[in-house]
Amino acid sequence: MKKVSFIGLGVMGFPMAGHLQNSGYQVTVYNRTQQKAQAWVEQYGGEMATTPAKAVKDSDVVFVCVGNDNDLKQVILGTNGAFSGMKANAVLVDHTTASASVARELAQQAKSIGLAFLDAPVSGGEAGAVNGQLSIMVGGEQAAYEAIEPIVQAYAKISKLLGPIGSGQLAKMMNQICIAGVVQGLAEALHFGQNAGLDCEQVVEVISQGAAGSWQMDNRHQSMIKGEYDFGFAVNWMRKDLDIALTEARNNGSTLPLTALVDQFYAGVQKNGGGRWDTSSLLTRL
Repeated sequence: MKKVSFIGLGVMGFPMAGHLQNSGYQVTVYNRTQQKAQAWVEQYGGEMATTPAKAVKDSDVVFVCVGNDNDLKQVILGTNGAFSGMKANAVLVDHTTASASVARELAQQAKSIGLAFLDAPVSGGEAGAVNGQLSIMVGGEQAAYEAIEPIVQAYAKISKLLGPIGSGQLAKMMNQICIAGVVQGLAEALHFGQNAGLDCEQVVEVISQGAAGSWQMDNRHQSMIKGEYDFGFAVNWMRKDLDIALTEARNNGSTLPLTALVDQFYAGVQKNGGGRWDTSSLLTRL
């Protein structure tokens, strides 16, 4: 069985690494807060290391899931970073939602030292990670993807190679653009229904079965009606993702008026103290 490593044990990485361990892989983990790595080992077994370089020693595949471009560079290129400890021909799979430009930069660095790199952001949120039902969007070379595809099935509902390096990150931007519009539409519909005196639970039961139905409607309407947002994908992270998408749009000539508007609505949620609330908290503005 292949030896793998997982760097970054946040709300997504912690259960994803657990699925790998439970699937029979030999997993070594690294997290900047070592107590989190220790908690992972106590829950799942496996091993922990004190630096990324030590964590990746002798691993065939290295998975990374951290916060942003800067975090990514730190754990991969920094002192005792992953690239400094990986063995020849190993593959690094980046599950971070980051920019396409940093993916291309890291892929070039990897190639120069005899490694492979795939950008592979995920969608499905914390629940998808816990339940092993993530959608994985991948950019990179076919051979590297074929090497890791059976492994990511440990936590994937679907995984697909979408093109060259950067394609995974660009696809994730499309994903977040779609979510922004859908959540805002759902928030406005619930706001309208409440003001109209309707039983929104009953209305959603009906309209969710038609063309208006969505994952957000199925999984978030009840908590939105109750005003419960202390869970799920945080507004702070969504704004980070939308900033990446809007920056890329300026570079490639795309016009994203709705995305830019919803991004500002999220800024309003942040100002009201909701930076850690779930993205469905757009309703609180209304």
